[in-house]
Amino acid sequence: MALVETPPGQDLTDALVERVLAASNAGTPLRIVGGDTKRFYGRPVAGEMLALAGHHGVLRYDPAELVITARGGTLLADIEALLARHGQRLPFEPPSFGSLATLGGTVAAGLAGPARVARGPVRDYVLGARLLTGDGRALKFGGEVMKNVAGYDVSRLLAGSLGILGVLLDVSLKVLPVARGTRTLRRCIAAQGAIDLLGAAAQSGLPLTGSFWSTGELYLRLEGSPSSLDELVPTIGGDLLDESTAASLWQSVREQTHTYFTSTHPLWRLSLPATAAGAALLPADRVALEWNGAQAWVTGVERQTIDLITRAAGGHATLFRRDDAADDVTGDVFAPLPTPLLDLHRAVKHVFDPAGILNPGRMYADL
Repeated sequence: MALVETPPGQDLTDALVERVLAASNAGTPLRIVGGDTKRFYGRPVAGEMLALAGHHGVLRYDPAELVITARGGTLLADIEALLARHGQRLPFEPPSFGSLATLGGTVAAGLAGPARVARGPVRDYVLGARLLTGDGRALKFGGEVMKNVAGYDVSRLLAGSLGILGVLLDVSLKVLPVARGTRTLRRCIAAQGAIDLLGAAAQSGLPLTGSFWSTGELYLRLEGSPSSLDELVPTIGGDLLDESTAASLWQSVREQTHTYFTSTHPLWRLSLPATAAGAALLPADRVALEWNGAQAWVTGVERQTIDLITRAAGGHATLFRRDDAADDVTGDVFAPLPTPLLDLHRAVKHVFDPAGILNPGRMYADL
């Protein structure tokens, strides 16, 4: 049975439309703000704040259909609490980085937690969205069922777009049941050994839904039926963590409160082929590995070294968090794009934001 809520919203939508239209006509840049918990991510945006916190509420949730639709300003914590009451969850395990994180900001940032290695990225679960464009149009894309993919899949394009294409008014997401059983193992192992072990585990089809290596310790999370997991654990080896300790560990990895992430140095995120050994060549105390080695976190290492490693491995790097989050910080954050691809990005933005007022420069200086 579907659960439907109808909190006030149309007046707020109309007010947002009017505000965006006025800004578009005046050429005034706007900085889109939900909970502002991910302000550090991407390049700084100079502009008037467009606050979405008041535009909140669950519009439709059908546990039987595994779909939830809510306004962009709805707190991520409220979404997850509602899903948990029905034994369900957001599959991509998004980080919030604060209690004020919103659904719209979560989708716009496109960030996923440890479970991404098993369940895929945010965009895979975006079924539909209602978008306020930079010229004041409220457009609806997609729907609330997986088969609704006719035409261009714009709703999934919005995942990770950092608000440069429009304001997410409503979002429909596919959700999944919580696993019946979870086991977390800890093994002491060097970085390259961890990469090799994780590669073999992935090829063997083990139900891995999380991996994290730091300072010589590898943590593996498996999910499935309790009986099958109890049979698997002895074959993998390592220390079995109790449920409370394991939950705290994965929460600290997801929210970057783990000891590794407390460094005050800039934090780099490297996307690498899972078998790449580049990250293993760096000082062990400056590297952490996730997603079976496909995502490496690096801190306290010069950009030149980062670039050499990613180029050699065939990956790319993102300056995930700076050591100084002041708004006057400039410079590249994301990997440079080839000119044809950057031109395509510009063309897409122009379609949705002709005046270029929405989060200008959040991704690239001229986008």
